[in-house]
Amino acid sequence: MRQQSVLRFLAASLLASWLVSLPFAASAAPLALDVQGMIGRTNDASHSVYHISEADLLKLPVHTITTSTTWTPKSTFAGPLLGDVLKLVDARADGIELRTIDDYSYTVSAREAERYGAILAYSRNGVRLTVSNFGPLFLIYPRDAYPSELSGSAAEAKFVWQIKGMVVK
Repeated sequence: MRQQSVLRFLAASLLASWLVSLPFAASAAPLALDVQGMIGRTNDASHSVYHISEADLLKLPVHTITTSTTWTPKSTFAGPLLGDVLKLVDARADGIELRTIDDYSYTVSAREAERYGAILAYSRNGVRLTVSNFGPLFLIYPRDAYPSELSGSAAEAKFVWQIKGMVVK
């Protein structure tokens, strides 16, 4: 797990350095989220996906977590609770597969995320996250508040960045 996290971080760093050179880098990934799977609400023609727009995400209550991560110093992250997003789509299962821009995926427990108050952060220290800076969405847990529970390679894998979609299973 640790090696996978390190490799993923290096890949993200390389991608970020490449994207920074592009003129559209800051807006390359819109703040949006597609949720599918075992959900009770959809808003697409096939009734299989709930497309959550930037406006929808920004309407949800904003929560903050001030914590450090393996990849960032102590910072204040802001965004909706993962649980609020799951309520919006009427999620009907505990497994939440997070899918990222670089086709990485990792499954977290909705109950565990709720227990810790995990958020889908879209800003860090008041600055919107971009692809080159862990965005558009970064799943954040309060690691500093639970160091014995949220440290180590298994816990680090839960801090997923560049999230573009979720599958509820």
